[in-house]
Amino acid sequence: MTNPEETTNTTVNGVDENATNTAEEVVNEATKEAEATETSEEVVDEVASLQHLIEEQKTLVAEMDDRYKRLQADFSNFRRRNEKEKEELSAVVVQGVIKDLLPIVDNFERALAVETSEGDSFYEGVKMIYTQLMETLEKNGLEVIKAKGEKFDPNYHQAVMREQDPDKEDDTITDELQKGYMVKGRVIRPSMVKVVAN
Repeated sequence: MTNPEETTNTTVNGVDENATNTAEEVVNEATKEAEATETSEEVVDEVASLQHLIEEQKTLVAEMDDRYKRLQADFSNFRRRNEKEKEELSAVVVQGVIKDLLPIVDNFERALAVETSEGDSFYEGVKMIYTQLMETLEKNGLEVIKAKGEKFDPNYHQAVMREQDPDKEDDTITDELQKGYMVKGRVIRPSMVKVVAN
């Protein structure tokens, strides 16, 4: 027979103690599950927020990279344009200096055209100076414009006289009265020429 005291130990106020413990465990587990669910929802929200932040950063990096590339291209274009302007300015300065020296070249040529006896040391000295001057000018881009026997071209020649010659074609240059010169492909003085006009 069961002891009535034992029965009262396991049953308190008509409620089984084991059942109470089990109910408490179920409530605790349910609470933990609810907290875990809330935590997982928070984690999902936080992950979504971080992904959004990463996308914003990627967009910002792409914009900065694009801006950097544009600045690099602009700087490269600026440097190229600056170098071209320097070259053009340098060419203009060289052309101006050479143009100022052309009357001296003409005078040397006139002096050398005078007939002198062979072995004249003064003549040889003038010829040497003229040769050295011409070499220096040619090194800096001076070119003589071809004239005699060529077709007249108003870009390179200036016709100051016309003559008739049935043996030659019209617009043929028969004589050069003054040499013309170019510096690096640009005419600084056109040739003064005599042209056939039949």
